Amino acid sequence: MTEMLLLYFFVFLLPTESSRTLCQAASQNTEQVSPRPHGACDGACVDNDYCSQHCPPVTQGDMKFSCRQKRWHKITDTCRTLNAFNIFEDKYSFQTFDGTKDDYDGHNTGTITELLMQKCPKNLSCVINGIQNSPRIPGNIALIVELLHNISAVPTNVDEAKMQSYSTMANHILNSTSISNWTFIPDRNSSSILLHSVNSFARNLSINKQHMDIADEFIHTMGATISRDTPGKNFTFSMRINETGDEVMGRVLISGDDLEKALPPSQASSAISIAFPTLGAIFEASARENATVNGLVLSVILPQELKRISLIFEKISKSEERRAQCVGWHSLESRWDQKACQMTQENSQQAVCSCQPSELFTSFSILMAPHLLESPILSYITYIGLGVSIFSLVICLCIEALVWAQVTKTEISYLRHVCVVNIAATLLTANVWFIVASFLSGPMRHHGTCVAATFFVHFFYLSVFFWMLAKALLILYGILIVFHTLPKLGLVASFFALGYGCPLVIAGITVAATEPGKGYLQRDACWLNWDTSKALLAFVVPALAIVVVNLVTVALVTVKTRQSTVGKSMFREVRAIARISKNIAILTPLLGLTWGFGLAMVLDGGSLALHIIFSLLNSFQGLFILVFGTILDRKIREALTGRITSAKWISRLSENLPTDFSRNLTKGSS
Repeated sequence: MTEMLLLYFFVFLLPTESSRTLCQAASQNTEQVSPRPHGACDGACVDNDYCSQHCPPVTQGDMKFSCRQKRWHKITDTCRTLNAFNIFEDKYSFQTFDGTKDDYDGHNTGTITELLMQKCPKNLSCVINGIQNSPRIPGNIALIVELLHNISAVPTNVDEAKMQSYSTMANHILNSTSISNWTFIPDRNSSSILLHSVNSFARNLSINKQHMDIADEFIHTMGATISRDTPGKNFTFSMRINETGDEVMGRVLISGDDLEKALPPSQASSAISIAFPTLGAIFEASARENATVNGLVLSVILPQELKRISLIFEKISKSEERRAQCVGWHSLESRWDQKACQMTQENSQQAVCSCQPSELFTSFSILMAPHLLESPILSYITYIGLGVSIFSLVICLCIEALVWAQVTKTEISYLRHVCVVNIAATLLTANVWFIVASFLSGPMRHHGTCVAATFFVHFFYLSVFFWMLAKALLILYGILIVFHTLPKLGLVASFFALGYGCPLVIAGITVAATEPGKGYLQRDACWLNWDTSKALLAFVVPALAIVVVNLVTVALVTVKTRQSTVGKSMFREVRAIARISKNIAILTPLLGLTWGFGLAMVLDGGSLALHIIFSLLNSFQGLFILVFGTILDRKIREALTGRITSAKWISRLSENLPTDFSRNLTKGSS
């Protein structure tokens, strides 16, 4: 509840910080700066210019640069040393076809794949030394990725020896020292292709023993035979994530109960899991994902009957303030997706995810969630502010009820107070629903109840803005009544349609469009989603648009009233219009400032000052409405004073009434 209250209206995905270990490797050296490249880039550096140059001697390919801030920055690099003539242990392997190397493109991975399947089809070992001895430069990485992809596309049975060779090749380019070089590979999808290739190859793996373990430094494969009689399986990985030796743990849990329910009797199947400690950082470095992976990437290849597994991820960055998001890698769209997993438990050290493997989702991990700035100051401001706001709105409604008859004698005044009452009522209801939603938030929330609470919070907060818009339109109506007067009931009906109908349509369309795809809610908060569906825009856009419209309306009316003359008969109405304009001119900027600071928080999520200002403006909105919408209105103060004076006179009269009645009774009896 505290985190939801601290964020109040906005729950944005704020920019994440790189973790202290693996994530630093992904974020550093993402582009190499060459003040004056040689060759074709010897010319002057003019911003937005591009150039290319040949690779150093003994390598083939080229490098491309772009000019930014008067310096050349490398953007792509295809430099490579590997080819069909040096990747094989036997230098003359390329002569397998007809003995002439000139007929074959030595850099064509299709040619290399054909040679590989002919020279060592049983274990793929004839290229291991060539790959392991090659530098991990971008061109070599790209060639190895394509080679692994081609191998996985060849229908074949895979035994433990083949899987060992395949893993060794993948391990070479998954090394933590190569992460920054993935940045310059022209095909930004290379890291996703690598993951898909490894998973596809592992699907053909035959396990002929109870447990199989193929361990490399940056890729670890485990497998086992399973049946409905198996008492569950537990694949536990502990892997080094960088050169410094830091290790993290990951675990795949398959329960015996799930096996008994899913698998047919007397049928043995295989379960395979693959762990990648650096792949998440490679995704980030190759610009596939901006989100920071905070654990191992775990792939699982299971029988189709198994619909759910549990995964335990140790966090790379361990902090109470940084929460995790359980995600699956969408194999078609090449992105992390929250639909595949749900969080079941979490603490500062690890996260437990319940995931649904399928053809689309084979690999899973945890992402570093938005940084939530927690401060006792923010907690106090929010709790105290909400209490003051709710109390102020109740007082506002009570005052309106007391003075209603005295302050609604003219048509403009009547309509104005209809708007004031509805603004106060909708904000009060929204605040109450907001508190309810904050209690319902959390990883173990009830989804249906959370959807309902979010819908009402969205609807009533939008209503506050649309009733503010109704007040602005009332100003325009006040100017136009000089020429034409509309029925009061018609205006009231129009205002109610605007104040409640429009928010209902927006909130209804939002939930109908996003909830079927599970994109309506935040991951663990009962509020509109921002990470995937951008449902939050259905609140932000109308709110800010109304703020702008209201300010423009006030400015136009101010200019118009100064230029026009009005007769004495309209004096009372003009006074009412002036009060409305003053009220709108004060409250609208306050609302505008609130959401302006909300947007600023997105750009600078770590600023405590912005969070404090945002919390103050939001939490005390009820007080602003009481002060500027009610107490500072002279007509309301006069009416309230009159009611209080009248109440005192009636009280005195009632005190004297028994004495006077007694005297009259005595006189009558005598």
